[in-house]
Amino acid sequence: MTGLTVLLPPSETKREGGDPERTLDLRALSFPELAAERAAVITAARSVSSEEASARTALKLGPKSIEERFRNLALETSGTMPAIDRYTGVLYDPLGTLDADAAARRWWFDHVVVQSAMFGPIGGGDPVPAYRLSHDSRLGTVRLGAHWAGPSERVLAARAADGLVLDLRSEGYRQLGPVSSAVVPRVVSVDGDGRRKALNHWNKTAKGRLVALLARTDAQVVSEDDLLAWASAHGVRFERSDGGWDLVAESLEPVTA
Repeated sequence: MTGLTVLLPPSETKREGGDPERTLDLRALSFPELAAERAAVITAARSVSSEEASARTALKLGPKSIEERFRNLALETSGTMPAIDRYTGVLYDPLGTLDADAAARRWWFDHVVVQSAMFGPIGGGDPVPAYRLSHDSRLGTVRLGAHWAGPSERVLAARAADGLVLDLRSEGYRQLGPVSSAVVPRVVSVDGDGRRKALNHWNKTAKGRLVALLARTDAQVVSEDDLLAWASAHGVRFERSDGGWDLVAESLEPVTA
């Protein structure tokens, strides 16, 4: 039984490098039934990346990032690393994956699914190369929203049948693979008077800290009640109401001496 599945968005910033002896193998990725959809996106991404002008428009690249188009031209020959290590930035940095112990890494590999624009849903341990593609990239006849929504929804629904889905993706990536039964928390800040304010950019930090804590405590969660019990046991304010779910960012602040 899968238990808890944590859905994460990817990040535009990615760690360079990887294992040169292990290049991209679509058969080695989770949900191998998506191989045809993945191949179609790779072909389209390679096409728009082949020239600077088309890459600038399709991938929304500026002068400082234009060379990222070459990542898409080397997808099948560059080295790979686990997805959970590949992504960097505000959400992923709090995980500290490269310094984590084997048990935490195993938890991420078992429970994290990243909604990639290039590869669709992939497991946290799936070996992937660096690439440049976002949910709103324009790939000619391949419309990423329409291309991924149905296939992703099917494989994620099968995963959801084995337990609880905690959806921490941004809205754009949720549209690439809707999961109607998922817990989708709103990250909020609570002031001294108890007033709540939804966070925007900094909500990613709280999500990263949450996923780090889940792994480092080897969270065994199958149901919503399990999630609430785990949160209570670890001082995380994860609250359910008629309007949905709130995750209080302050409860995930690092403990200082």
